[in-house]
Amino acid sequence: MATATETSKATAKTQASAVADRESLTVSRAFNAPRDLVFQAWSAAEHLKHWFCPQGFTIPECEVEFRPGGKFDLWMRSLDGNYSHWIRGHYVEIIPHSRLVLDMTVVTEAGVPLFNANTSVTFETVCGGTEMSVTQRYTALDPSAGNFTRGAEEGWAQTLDRLEKEVARIAAATPARSVAHGVFTIERTYDASPELVFRALSDPVAKAQWFNGGPGYTEVKRTMDVRPGGREHLQGRWENGLVSTFDAVYFDVIPNERLVYSYEMHMGERKISVSLATFELKRAGQGTRLVMTEQGAFLDGYDDAGSREHGSGLLLDAIGEWLKAMTKR
Repeated sequence: MATATETSKATAKTQASAVADRESLTVSRAFNAPRDLVFQAWSAAEHLKHWFCPQGFTIPECEVEFRPGGKFDLWMRSLDGNYSHWIRGHYVEIIPHSRLVLDMTVVTEAGVPLFNANTSVTFETVCGGTEMSVTQRYTALDPSAGNFTRGAEEGWAQTLDRLEKEVARIAAATPARSVAHGVFTIERTYDASPELVFRALSDPVAKAQWFNGGPGYTEVKRTMDVRPGGREHLQGRWENGLVSTFDAVYFDVIPNERLVYSYEMHMGERKISVSLATFELKRAGQGTRLVMTEQGAFLDGYDDAGSREHGSGLLLDAIGEWLKAMTKR
């Protein structure tokens, strides 16, 4: 049977190893908001007080200086007042709307440092919204630190739930109204007739085989009616939980020669763009030259960053794969 001293030493060893068992943690969350709004939530005490804690806690005091080397100090307290600790740290790196690095140490009210969490945060535009990833690397400073790191994953999940609400609050309080314009043209030459290429663009069954989001995308609803005044609708859910909606109206339909339509893109309830797309088909020897031109208006802070042109190119490549499959039959 172990003595009391041996039991105490074993317990301390187990607690001290908890941080070592989880040396790092990465969590991600998709937000239906532009990168600048999600980034803004990390920049000021007035925002951090609303979200930088899990359920059952509040941030009564917060002092930050948003610059490299600037202070990042928060007092986290339980709702019943029976437990509290400080996060003492500073901003290490700030790349606007793209990346943050913070050095944070959890300290007891008596001033005892428990563990350090080197924290990197990245912000990336995806699916019309923002993918934010947080990576923390832990260093144990006191045996009791294990009590904190064991619940790190669930704590961050609850904290990011709060961040979602804060981002929505910021967006509602400061609605951004802006329009950024973009134009691009993409060409592809296919070893297939204009009739078959036009079928790929206009036949509902054919288009469903190549026009989708690819891996990580689940179709929710699809309709298609290609004629002047006809409409097309495609809605799907991404792996990160965001829901995108494509709504188009056809204005010009010349079989085997041309299609012109206008379309809106929504991410959730948020309209992110309105575009005019033109497809021109020309014979090229035994094949077809397809010229796609798109004129887009990107709305209210949506950061396209070339993703629409890149995505359209991938879709035209998908048409090419569909055509190859059809000509082999």
